[in-house]
Amino acid sequence: MHLVSIYFDEKTDKRIRQMIKAVAEQSGNTYMLDANVPPHITIAGFETHRECEVIEKLGQALVGQRQGTLTWAGVGAFFPNVLYLAPVLNEYLHKLSVTVHESIINIEETQLRRCYQPFQWLPHTTIGKKLSEEEMVKAFIALQRSFGMFEGKVTRIGLAKTNPYEDIASWELL
Repeated sequence: MHLVSIYFDEKTDKRIRQMIKAVAEQSGNTYMLDANVPPHITIAGFETHRECEVIEKLGQALVGQRQGTLTWAGVGAFFPNVLYLAPVLNEYLHKLSVTVHESIINIEETQLRRCYQPFQWLPHTTIGKKLSEEEMVKAFIALQRSFGMFEGKVTRIGLAKTNPYEDIASWELL
């Protein structure tokens, strides 16, 4: 599977990494640290055999794309084992999602994952993954102590492949 994700300015990245660390320390689950998962929001997921064409189309679509501001306003869970920070789905984030999808939707042999498509997608920044029920409770406690609504900037978009994870391309935003 391929993923298109957005990444953040240094200050935001650091703040989210601190929450990932707090969750790991409180819960005892170090999956996010061990896997070195960077703070991000995935805005597209798809299967393709036309990687070069995807890179070309994304590059064209992202020319002139500007940085934007997001607000993380809450905490949520994908049961049974994922804890995440919930950003507000603002106009910037929605348009970015639409831009990415429109750039790859017509590439032959490319199958988009429904749960990442515009209007079918729940933006999130994963803080804990593969948590047991007990670890999930402890992780929520850690976030009660460390989470407060905050803003951050989107500065980069990346394309990666999973299993095993591999960064393929990256675009800095203006």
